[in-house]
Amino acid sequence: MTRDGLAAQLRRLGVAAGQVLLVHSALSRIGGSEPATVVGALRDVLGEEGTLVVPTQTAANSDTSREHLNRIAGLTEPEIAAFRAAMPPFDPAATPSVGMGRIAEQVRTTEGAVRSAHPQTSFAALGPMAAKLMDGHAMDCHLGESSPLARLYEADAWILLMGVGYSSCTALHLAEYRLPDPPLRTYRCVVEGGWWEYEDVDLRDTHLPRLGADLDKTDISRKGRIGRAKSRLLPLAPAVDFAVNWLAVK
Repeated sequence: MTRDGLAAQLRRLGVAAGQVLLVHSALSRIGGSEPATVVGALRDVLGEEGTLVVPTQTAANSDTSREHLNRIAGLTEPEIAAFRAAMPPFDPAATPSVGMGRIAEQVRTTEGAVRSAHPQTSFAALGPMAAKLMDGHAMDCHLGESSPLARLYEADAWILLMGVGYSSCTALHLAEYRLPDPPLRTYRCVVEGGWWEYEDVDLRDTHLPRLGADLDKTDISRKGRIGRAKSRLLPLAPAVDFAVNWLAVK
């Protein structure tokens, strides 16, 4: 897919100039494109007034994440201790994202990108609203009211899922914070100065496919293809509001 061809498909799906757009993607499912080509197409469509946002999470920077537990599986206790001692602290300017895909990494490493400071669930953005959206990501708030997701909600942002399903739709986790008395758990990660422990909402993702299937039955979600990837475009605030109501009765 060429940059112009991808841009045309994005416009047909409903991506428009001036939007704030949160993108989750799988480059391999788009097919035949480099990450710079896809990001270029997204920025062409959003224009100078639009802002592109991606998740740049770093689950490997924790000893309480599935990613970390998978990495130490089979190691002896001394080997685990040595592995943890060698884990580098999160650096917003340099730490690569984990599992977010090549398109997210392309945005993160593009000149002018702004990244939020959370050592586990950071986001990166390009565009005129980047700094405002990324500012103030509290260290003890993964994806709640003190994260970029709350500001994306206020900014009437859109969500684009390219080649990925609702299990990758980070914004829906904001709904978990908006339930009364959500369950909490303890997290640990490596920051400058050593290990840091904090309490936050116990985030789950097993329910997201079922939530998304019901969301698809509404008129909130638009479906199409970007390259060869099945894709969805939906407004973030109505999607989160739907998720709040859905979770409240489950």
